[in-house]
Amino acid sequence: MNEMRPTHFRPMSGAQASGAAQTAPALNVGFILADNFTLSAFSLFVDQLRLAADEGDRSRPILARWQIMASKSEPIRASCGVTVAPTGPLADPSGFQYIVVVGGLLHSGPQIDAETVAYLKRAAKVGVPLVGICTGSFILARAGLMTGRRCCVSWYHYQDFLDEFPHHAPVADRLYVIDGDRITCAGGGGAADLATALVEKHIGRSVAQKSRHVLLLDRARPGTESQPHPPIADLVADDRVRRALLLMEQHMADPLPIADVARRLQLSTRQLERLFQTVMGQRPAEFYRRLRLRYARFLLDTTVRSVTDIALEAGFSDCAHFSRQFKAMHGFTPSDARAHGPGPAARSMAAQRLFE
Repeated sequence: MNEMRPTHFRPMSGAQASGAAQTAPALNVGFILADNFTLSAFSLFVDQLRLAADEGDRSRPILARWQIMASKSEPIRASCGVTVAPTGPLADPSGFQYIVVVGGLLHSGPQIDAETVAYLKRAAKVGVPLVGICTGSFILARAGLMTGRRCCVSWYHYQDFLDEFPHHAPVADRLYVIDGDRITCAGGGGAADLATALVEKHIGRSVAQKSRHVLLLDRARPGTESQPHPPIADLVADDRVRRALLLMEQHMADPLPIADVARRLQLSTRQLERLFQTVMGQRPAEFYRRLRLRYARFLLDTTVRSVTDIALEAGFSDCAHFSRQFKAMHGFTPSDARAHGPGPAARSMAAQRLFE
């Protein structure tokens, strides 16, 4: 198992240190990493702070500072197995513009300890904005800190959140949601977009753009932009069908044979066929094809990717076959869809339309 050393800022000397000491950073962020946190969400966020903090790639904490806090000094394990050592204890929350909780794997034991939960409650009491990234939203909700607030979650964990917090109304069609002093982000690439928004707010647009350019990131997406594709499994009560739908969603570009889906659910192909016909009113292969074609329509309406690229992304190896299937379902070709632009319904691609 690899271990990342604690972040130590490079010492400044002379006029550099003097200038930095005279001006407090415009953005000071404290990180709390949950056990089995998502490394990519953390790194996408913190590296934008690093690049925004100084000129070029020098990483001096002048315009921004950050630290990884924990109640104990032991390294914290990410879901990929890499460990990150805290840079300090739980510091006075009032010294931060934001305290960011990075979550990760669910159902793997307590994500943070009682002392850290108490610290988050203390931070909320003094009005410090709390940010939940990935399943950090679950951590804030478990601490009772999301009551009456909108909470953004990944479509992948939408049903998990509803099951655990039935009185909350999670948002799973956006990259992130800012609700007063609570900010929640679905994770993944959305963490980079949220970091960009905060850097732009506190330090400036040009600095935020510079950070993204160095990281080779494309345009910054607003929080209201939709997640790559919405959930459908949350609309289904039968657990076996829901699990089948998740498998289908996770294998768009490389569709699984229906026999493989059935085997993973410990069902026979015939059993899965009957189950889908009863619950969905369609055979699984037919539903899978419609799901991929809806996804292709979503990509046509929300990206500038070529029709060929979209055909491959939706699991069609033959562009001509894709075009025929697309026209049979929608009544027009993929090229026609691109030429006429998206309609309001296509932009949102509501999950329930898959059942029409």
